[in-house]
Amino acid sequence: MKKIIILATIATQLFVACHSQILKRAKKIHRDALTIDTHCDTPMSFMRGNFDPGVRHDPNKDGSKVDFIRMKEGGLDAQFFAAFLGQGPRNPEAHQKAIQKTSDIIDSIYAVVGRNIGLAEIATSPEDALRLEKEGKCAIYIGIENGYGLGNDLSNVKKFYEKGARYITLCHTKNNDICDSSTDTLEHRGLSNFGKAVVAQMNDVGMMIDVSHISDDAFYDVLRLSKQPVIASHSCARALCDNPRNLSDDMLLKIKENGGVIQMCILSEYVKELPTSIAHDSARTAWRKKYPSYSDLSESQKEIARQEWYAFNQQFPAPLATVSDAVDHIDHIVRLIGIDHVGIGTDFDGGGALKDCFDVSEMGNITEELVRRGYSKKEIEQIWGGNFMRVFKAVDQHKKI
Repeated sequence: MKKIIILATIATQLFVACHSQILKRAKKIHRDALTIDTHCDTPMSFMRGNFDPGVRHDPNKDGSKVDFIRMKEGGLDAQFFAAFLGQGPRNPEAHQKAIQKTSDIIDSIYAVVGRNIGLAEIATSPEDALRLEKEGKCAIYIGIENGYGLGNDLSNVKKFYEKGARYITLCHTKNNDICDSSTDTLEHRGLSNFGKAVVAQMNDVGMMIDVSHISDDAFYDVLRLSKQPVIASHSCARALCDNPRNLSDDMLLKIKENGGVIQMCILSEYVKELPTSIAHDSARTAWRKKYPSYSDLSESQKEIARQEWYAFNQQFPAPLATVSDAVDHIDHIVRLIGIDHVGIGTDFDGGGALKDCFDVSEMGNITEELVRRGYSKKEIEQIWGGNFMRVFKAVDQHKKI
């Protein structure tokens, strides 16, 4: 018995020492790497006028997953803020409103960053991220989520590029005038004629094409037509989680062929099929019945509704996947198409969260898991930003106008 106790003690000490070494190595790699998250929806909070990313927020109290203070805590150097629009009517008046709202959201990003110039700065070129990292500032890039914000006017691609946007997610959860969504009916059966023109124009102005959210047919159309590598700013592998938002193995192979990159998303329902929570689902259903037309509420009514949403989520939290589950997707992608075509796009503040990477302050946990699985320093640097920056530079260098 005494011998067993001694052996168990030695085993425990070895485990603790090994874990300590992994943690130490992971912290150094994470600190040294240029770390980039290619998608969050934090600007939705900016439009309310009362959210300051220059102070630390508690995600359990206000639902916020990203601010500049927690970016520093989590060792995240660069973040793409999405100018997100939900899909609305497709008529001239609605399109004009969508164009204006996209512009307003981008203006709000400039405004909040401008008020926190000691902490962050707007970035527009691939080189800006490294420069700002050296200056100790967060690099804030801008993407547009949902090409609905272009209306059906091709000239808006260049206008929004000149305003600072560096990618456009072609659609969201519903079809638009550009293409079909992965979660809607077949309308265009891929890209529309306007969508094909958008792809060509984005190549010409040096705007990255984001294939997250689009239908399989639209994806293959984009890969056939684009002369530059593309990104999936926040998607996972369908082989591990059979969700239409994720990319199939054949789609991943096409990403490799194109020279593009898939940015692993940590929205749990894209990571893993999760058990249902009756309490959470019931509370969510009750909230939706109480607020069936949230977008039509006044700002004060929306604030009440938001607080009720945060409260029930805290009382009845939804089941979440883990960092280990998410890194399984990286493993699968690397085995299938190699280390050069995968990165990270969290979808924080748009639903992204893991049990052990609940907000941006915990980003280092992903690096720790990568170290534990044997990824080298160079490979982790590729995943955290190197692969994405390769695509960003290629698209930027081949712009024509």
